[in-house]
Amino acid sequence: HIVICGQYDDDHPIGGKGFKEEDAPNFDGSFYSKTKAMVQEMMRNYTCLLLLRLRMPISGDLHARSFITKIIGYEKVINIPNSMTVLIDMLPLAMQLTQTRQKGVINFTNPGVISHSEVLSMYKEIVDPSFTWQTFTIEEQDKILKAKRSNNYLDTTRLEQLCPAVVPIHDAVRAAMMAIAGQQQ
Repeated sequence: HIVICGQYDDDHPIGGKGFKEEDAPNFDGSFYSKTKAMVQEMMRNYTCLLLLRLRMPISGDLHARSFITKIIGYEKVINIPNSMTVLIDMLPLAMQLTQTRQKGVINFTNPGVISHSEVLSMYKEIVDPSFTWQTFTIEEQDKILKAKRSNNYLDTTRLEQLCPAVVPIHDAVRAAMMAIAGQQQ
């Protein structure tokens, strides 16, 4: 998968329009982002490929690579809305897209945005009522991380046209939390 190397900016402000598939990457705050942007640009030349842009993948369990598992381990999180991909909803759509031979780049996130704090609020409500966390600013976060992180909204218009049943992000995260809670009983 390829993650868009985008960051909120004047053309894509918080609460404004999202990054479309054809928008050029504007975030080079980490080696990871730089290499993903380069690979994406190279792959655009191959018109026979389907390139799905995932962000912050969430599983319906506490797998070590799930975004939920990662952020419940942090003492502090930022409170900025982001696009995210809930795998339990999206993987069947990936199969649908390949079976219908779709090509090109598709922003492969659940429609809408959700902040880290909103995700953790659902975790507290549904999974662990004793859970606590704090928020901090991007500037404070940048001081403790080795590399900066991008925060963005990916426009899912193309995905929604191809897969009208795609679940909005808040509903998808809530369902993932219910699955996690069910496994802990």
